[in-house]
Amino acid sequence: MALWIQAQHLQGDALHQMQSLYGQHFPIEVRHYMAQWLEAQPWDALDLENQQDEFKAKRMLDSLIQELQRRAEHQMGEDGFLLKIKLGHYASQLKSTYDSCPLELVRCVKHILYTEQRLVQDASNASSPGAGPVDGTPQRYQQINQTFEELRVMMQESENDLRKLQHSQEYFIIQYQESLRIQAQLSSTSSIAPAERVQRETSLQSRKSTLEAWLTREANTLQKYRQELAEKYQRTLTLLRKQQALIVDDELIQWKRRQQLSGNGGPAEGGLDMLQAWCEKLADMIWQNRQQIRRVEHLTQQLPIPGPTEELLTELNATVTDIISALVTSTFIIEKQPPQVLKTQTKFSATVRLLVGGKLNVHMNPPQVKATIINEQQAKALLKNENTRNDSSGEILNNNCVMEYHQTTGTLSAHFRTMSLKRIKRADRRGAESVTEEKFTVLFESQFSVGGNELVFHVKTLSLPVVVIVHGSQDNNAMATVLWDNAFSEPGRVPFVVPDKIVWPQLCEALNMKYKSEVQSDRGLSEDNLLFLAQKAFSSSSNNPEDYRNMTITWSQFNRESLPGRNFTFWQWFDGVIELMKKHLKSHWNDGAILGFLNKQQAQDMLMSKPNGTFLLRFSDSEIGGITIAWVAVNPNKPGERMVWNLMPFTTRDFSIRSLADRISDLNHLLFLYPSQPKDEVFSRYCTPPNSKAVGDGYVKPEIKQVVKVEFSSAIPEPSPGNSSFIEHAASPTISQPHNFTIYPSMNDPMLETEGEFDLDETMDMARQVEEFLRQPMETQWSGQQS
Repeated sequence: MALWIQAQHLQGDALHQMQSLYGQHFPIEVRHYMAQWLEAQPWDALDLENQQDEFKAKRMLDSLIQELQRRAEHQMGEDGFLLKIKLGHYASQLKSTYDSCPLELVRCVKHILYTEQRLVQDASNASSPGAGPVDGTPQRYQQINQTFEELRVMMQESENDLRKLQHSQEYFIIQYQESLRIQAQLSSTSSIAPAERVQRETSLQSRKSTLEAWLTREANTLQKYRQELAEKYQRTLTLLRKQQALIVDDELIQWKRRQQLSGNGGPAEGGLDMLQAWCEKLADMIWQNRQQIRRVEHLTQQLPIPGPTEELLTELNATVTDIISALVTSTFIIEKQPPQVLKTQTKFSATVRLLVGGKLNVHMNPPQVKATIINEQQAKALLKNENTRNDSSGEILNNNCVMEYHQTTGTLSAHFRTMSLKRIKRADRRGAESVTEEKFTVLFESQFSVGGNELVFHVKTLSLPVVVIVHGSQDNNAMATVLWDNAFSEPGRVPFVVPDKIVWPQLCEALNMKYKSEVQSDRGLSEDNLLFLAQKAFSSSSNNPEDYRNMTITWSQFNRESLPGRNFTFWQWFDGVIELMKKHLKSHWNDGAILGFLNKQQAQDMLMSKPNGTFLLRFSDSEIGGITIAWVAVNPNKPGERMVWNLMPFTTRDFSIRSLADRISDLNHLLFLYPSQPKDEVFSRYCTPPNSKAVGDGYVKPEIKQVVKVEFSSAIPEPSPGNSSFIEHAASPTISQPHNFTIYPSMNDPMLETEGEFDLDETMDMARQVEEFLRQPMETQWSGQQS
């Protein structure tokens, strides 16, 4: 409700803009009486392009109608009676309007709330300039708005001058007609008596001379007016072009860059409503100038007066056409990009939008948009305006869509909801390039006319690069190509040129952005984490972060060459960590329970100064998507000595069987999470609660527990300097017991359902565990393999 209270204090043009948001599609009275309810709903959680959210939208519509009806029923008194009727009427009206298309209600309310918020923010920035964000965004907005006001004044002056010119020219034509009438009278004086003729001719000659002198002067004045007016249009168009460059070449390009970075996990690119409002203002002003220039041209054709104005008007007409053409073609954009890793035979969606479509009334004859997939070379040829008609690199099903006009938001867009890439034709690969490094793009194109077919536009726009895969196993490498391209490509590049090497801090920023987004955490990669990654990427042992500041990493080092001694690349290892974290360990990372980015030696150095039973969690060096538990305990073979143990790494497959918290709870020799937190304080809330179902039909459900087949002393001696010194040079064994489980019968859970039916899922689960158990050797295996 706070937003509505602030919106009611808007003044002037902002108030008019706010009022224009409402109408029969959404009455302002509903906004007023339902303000608190409307602002409390999760409108942003609904995806307008996802038809599966239509059911949620329907529930929100029903809730809104029920709330309106409830408010109506509680109205009392004479004034309440009228309000009761109104609210009931609005409830019926909203149901009638949106019952068949509830997502349109969501679109409408999101547009209203976003615009109100923007107007309130703009008003706040105007009243207190020092309160704006540090990036100067409000100042740029203020500059754009001031330029629009300057343009409005210039156009009003031009309109006034044009009317003055028109009136002057009309009077000139009248006087010119009068001179012709006098000339005709002079020609007919022969029929008049000689004495009267002389007097008559003298009078007419005098009037003719006076009028001709005036006409000469007035013709020069008209020519001067025309020239001055043409020069005014020239100045206006120069300022319009400058304003358009600021909006289209700066603000819109920045929006596209944010959209690209959002593919790497960057913040959302933000709405297009403000950009559309600016573009529509531009379109309106450009079109008005075009109409005024054409009126001046008509006046010059109506009364030709030799001079330079005609040539200048021809140039102005061409200039204004170029400006409007550039605006239309630049504002045909992809609002929702197709997936950048595109799997064949899989449905995908995309949305294109024409920001000036509503203002130019393009929707009066809705254009059709076609989607085609093309390769890198075809994209280059397209931007060079080479003939690429009918060229494509594959076949997309359901690739035609008609643009729809949404009256509530004033947007003209085409929603491709069920496209599918049926087949792909690959180009010849270059050198060591793999299929997951080949880039394609989806070309969207359309054709339409404006101004009663005065101007015809053929618009095209290219999607962000997409990598086409045919199997899920290619997803990892394809995502590497996408991440590198999104992070390091430059605006205005030749498709799809990207640097082959970049400095390490640039990659750190991209990796951190991706990690935080995938793990959905505010806890990103620390300086220590990034130092560990640098050591891994460069196969370096330096512990000084400054050593890596100016180092460059190539694409080959990132995801083409395997890490030393491994059969996977740097990115494949890092992506494995991301997959493990987002699927199973998000909460533990957010709690700070996982240190993760440590090598075996670092873990040993950290644990040897801690009491026995202290443990930490680190990512495996040797296995993609693996995490291991390292802990300090006595050496059972050498009493009195202490050493660090490493459990065989767990992977996603292991955690789909039993969670990390449950596994740590099972291992009684793990006591303290590094540095000194009792493990139950950290992990107990994530443990699976004990099953309390009653026994039925003689069957009991088994439980799976993690065990390590090594006896550890429960005593917790303080570390002694002597022991510590010895163990620092000792090997740190890896316990090769990835799937050793003890099966404990539980008397509380039947294998059968209450109806006595066989539980297939649980039985298959057990079968998989038994299979894993049987694969284990009969005796405990010790391995010194690096993990």
